[in-house]
Amino acid sequence: MVQTLTPEKMNEWKQNVASAWNDPEQLKNPKVQQTLIGIIRALEHGALRVLTPLGTEATHTHSPMVGDLRAWDVHAWVKQAVLLTLRWRSPRMSTGVAAYAGEQSVSQGRIHGDTLVFHDKLDTRSDHAEMRVRVVPPGVIREGAYAAPGSIIMPGYVNIGAYVGAGTMVDTWATVGSCAQIGSNVHLAGGVGIGGVLEPANARPVIVGDNAFVGSRAIVVEGAVVSSGAVLGANVCITATTPIFDVTSAERIEYRGYVPANAVVAPGTRLKSFPGGDVQLQCAYIIAWRNERTDAKISLNDVLRETGIAV
Repeated sequence: MVQTLTPEKMNEWKQNVASAWNDPEQLKNPKVQQTLIGIIRALEHGALRVLTPLGTEATHTHSPMVGDLRAWDVHAWVKQAVLLTLRWRSPRMSTGVAAYAGEQSVSQGRIHGDTLVFHDKLDTRSDHAEMRVRVVPPGVIREGAYAAPGSIIMPGYVNIGAYVGAGTMVDTWATVGSCAQIGSNVHLAGGVGIGGVLEPANARPVIVGDNAFVGSRAIVVEGAVVSSGAVLGANVCITATTPIFDVTSAERIEYRGYVPANAVVAPGTRLKSFPGGDVQLQCAYIIAWRNERTDAKISLNDVLRETGIAV
């Protein structure tokens, strides 16, 4: 179990990270190396996060993921620690997820017997039972990532620095990129791509709020925010600059890089004129709203039936 993070320990870690960030030679210092290991373990246990509600320390973990663009602090020093760990470590062979039956030897980086073999600077987590997380072969939670009890990782991937809340499902071939923050009771459907944001260190990672549903093959990247209860239809792409038009009222409202709470979003296109002619560029449309007063699953089923949106 990770050690208790006192203010004194946090300040010590910050100082050691700053020292190594400004002078890479400090990565040879055992004290700095132990700091990086401590930070990675704290991230794994959910005791430390790269992003927390505005005005709170990096140890804050319990507020809902409401997904407000203005309400979050990025702790650049924690992301710097992740980057420094990748600079310090050297690639090495390691074994991963038990998945196959047959020959029990491992050679040449291939799958043999019940072991997947990796050549990487980081390990894959194997303490799933202790975490109380279900991981379906060949799903992977990378070292330095947190998945809360009750979450399910199908054959998907959770990268370093990421946070996955309780009751969330990362479905088949869905990916949670580095430092992405996924709330509780979220469903990332098959093939969803949640982008990683490691650099620059002060850049906001992708945020997906509690009770959101992200449909098959949807993409959320570049630090975009999907607020609590939102539903993204299949193939929706949300970037920092994607226009998101609310067409549910007479006055069309435009959002960029931000999906409001309980919005139901469908993929679409918009007309754009260029010297060579008019083209249709990708955008997204808010076509309905989930009912905050009803049970989330009932409300989700209702809006899917009413709008005919594919997920």
